[in-house]
Amino acid sequence: MTAVPVSRVDVCDMIGRTMTQRSPDVVIVGGGIAGMTTAYYLAKSGVRSVVIERDAIGSHASGFAYGGLSPLSGFGIPGPLAEIAQDGMRLHHELSKSLLEETGIDVDFRLRSSLALAFTEADVRRLQAAMPWQQQQPGYTVRWLDIAEARRVEARISDEALGATLTEGGGAVEPYLLVLALTRGAERLGVTVRHGRVVGVRRDGARVTGVVLEREVLSCATAVLALGPWSAAASDWTGVPIDVRPLKGQIIRLQAPGPPIECSVGWGHNYATTKTDGLVWAGTTEEEAGFDEESTLAARDEIGAALLKMLPAMADAKVAQQTACLRPVASDGLLVLGAVPAIDHLYVATGGARKGILYGPTMGHAIADLVLGRATRVALDQFAPGRFAAASPGR
Repeated sequence: MTAVPVSRVDVCDMIGRTMTQRSPDVVIVGGGIAGMTTAYYLAKSGVRSVVIERDAIGSHASGFAYGGLSPLSGFGIPGPLAEIAQDGMRLHHELSKSLLEETGIDVDFRLRSSLALAFTEADVRRLQAAMPWQQQQPGYTVRWLDIAEARRVEARISDEALGATLTEGGGAVEPYLLVLALTRGAERLGVTVRHGRVVGVRRDGARVTGVVLEREVLSCATAVLALGPWSAAASDWTGVPIDVRPLKGQIIRLQAPGPPIECSVGWGHNYATTKTDGLVWAGTTEEEAGFDEESTLAARDEIGAALLKMLPAMADAKVAQQTACLRPVASDGLLVLGAVPAIDHLYVATGGARKGILYGPTMGHAIADLVLGRATRVALDQFAPGRFAAASPGR
């Protein structure tokens, strides 16, 4: 692969020269969970790729996420995202073993039970209404606990709780270690990871011919756009609206008294558990804040209040760290996953929202399958990148 500086030649000559050089099979834009799983699974099938990352691998949501793996609940579950969630859990099982063997990195995958607390009768109805479907899913145990039973699982939950759903069979992973292991495993199979800022896609009619960086063009026959919350910027490159926005989420990590919180304790969109660093991780906010990634005192207070509602014994805990990240959320809440219409060999993988770590392996595997001309493990019709065009007739 040869890069030609823009300053030396005009754009047309630059493209011509670049296309004549030896190029990667695939260029993947974005070094988060979706991009790196795509590179890894392609490499396992012998396909050479280059991953372009603007900042650093796993430096945004994929590296700062909580890492909870909860396939039985959340937006679209049951529904269009249920199959993705279940498949993601299966792939996490597999990756935890294969990546350890290939790279020596333990991604800290573990099975972990969870308690979803109810504080109101409405909470009770909502949680119990979900249980019949959850109890039918193989590999999981889901049951309702009264407050006395719930406190036998975690003695510190609030006396105000009316009960809880106990789910066994979910899990957790350390997201940054996962992305690091995927990167190392992919590089050992011939993937190149490099720094750069992509500003466009080059094509010849309906065929992708390259990816445009600020000072060069990389020729390729296939491109994958895994831009996370910045995916809307690719709308102009593809001619198709990619209706994805950032949703800010913040987490606090605390030094807490007493024994670890062994399960995940949750209420609504809030959660808390002790991770392997010995700290209690608590979160999270859901903020429409554009591309602002700064942590805030308001978020710390919001998370702290929810934590104390669930676990009053955390009143003496001290904040050790606070982080913020941006999650990619599509306007309809679903993944954006598959081929861009009317452009051959151009794919998009984004929209994981709060479950991006859980969905990531399935997203990467699906894109790899599409690139290789294979049937995907999961159905992708509802996640087609072209679906937003109908709502944007002026494009």
